[in-house]
Amino acid sequence: MAEQKAPSGAPDRTLLGPGPSNVDPRVLDAISAPLLGHLDPAFLDLADETQDLLRQAFLTKNPVTFPVSGTGSAGMESCFVNLVEPGDSVLVCVNGVFGTRMADVAARCGARVTKVEAPWGRAMDPADVAAAAKKCAPKVVAVVHAETSTGALTPIAPIGSIAQACDALLLVDTVTSLGGLPVELDRWGADACYSGTQKCLSCPPGLAPVSFSPRAIEKVHARKTKVPSWYFDLTLLTRYWGKERVYHHTAPISMIYALNAALRLLLEEGLEKCWERHLLNHRALVAGLEAMDLALVVPEEERLPQLNAVAIPAGVDDQTVRGRLLEEFGIEIGAGLGVFQRKVWRVGLMGYSSARRNVMALLEALQIILPDAGHRLSPGAALRAAEEIYG
Repeated sequence: MAEQKAPSGAPDRTLLGPGPSNVDPRVLDAISAPLLGHLDPAFLDLADETQDLLRQAFLTKNPVTFPVSGTGSAGMESCFVNLVEPGDSVLVCVNGVFGTRMADVAARCGARVTKVEAPWGRAMDPADVAAAAKKCAPKVVAVVHAETSTGALTPIAPIGSIAQACDALLLVDTVTSLGGLPVELDRWGADACYSGTQKCLSCPPGLAPVSFSPRAIEKVHARKTKVPSWYFDLTLLTRYWGKERVYHHTAPISMIYALNAALRLLLEEGLEKCWERHLLNHRALVAGLEAMDLALVVPEEERLPQLNAVAIPAGVDDQTVRGRLLEEFGIEIGAGLGVFQRKVWRVGLMGYSSARRNVMALLEALQIILPDAGHRLSPGAALRAAEEIYG
């Protein structure tokens, strides 16, 4: 297949890995708009609108909702450095790489970290979380909604009830879930949440949408110690994103253009319809994979629709398959992380990349590559199985 290149010289890929996803052309148009100053009244109006669009996407009324300058990990750090003081008890739910990273960040803030763990590829068990909370009396309970490293989905509402019962703040990672499945901060009782732009929002990486409840903001203002990060200090950032408009740092103007456009497209499609699209394409992909005797490692009731961890068949070389997909078909899928390294492929169907054409293109490519890699399959069965779901 001849490879096309963008004007920059970069090859045109179909991004079906764990992120970034492909970007809607209308978002790319927005990012190329002429720059404005970060205190220009026209830009500030756009910034206000972007905050309102984020509240709609997060299903929250939290006034403090805005994009942090940086990737999803910047959102993670901004939540922890503001809410955690040295010596605080923090309970972190760990069922993959990003729960592990949460625990690391909390420890760097001086917290007394208690980890409650679930096997990789499984959702967190609320009973285990409740038992751990009873022992450590946490001030913050942190959980990953959609664990990108495994494709496991943890329901948040039960964990929110546990945090509320022990008067702890609930901190939620929605980097992979926002825009791809229901994220309902107010219903969950979430006090702090962070996400990323490059996954189901179909926007380039570079911003981390965050949202803080009034209760969380009270905690920030009641700190006995200064927020250890000047850059992520909410007491400073909210003076720019609020009515005062006090200069803090130069906002990434073009990225905020892009996020605004991406959120408009999300809400134009409709949140529920977007969630349904992600689920439909997931179901078609799974049907096609199973027709090729490929299995997902996460139980069906705990799977993410937008991130699929596919078990690599015995005797099949991970890098060979991913390499041929990229070089011959222009399709990127992700490798496994941590204990899943060389054991799974991570297939993302996120945002603009979550499309029927991409599902069918990947299945067709795998039908060509896998027999050469030593995996027997029935020719055409994968495409027929996916078509049945779409039909």
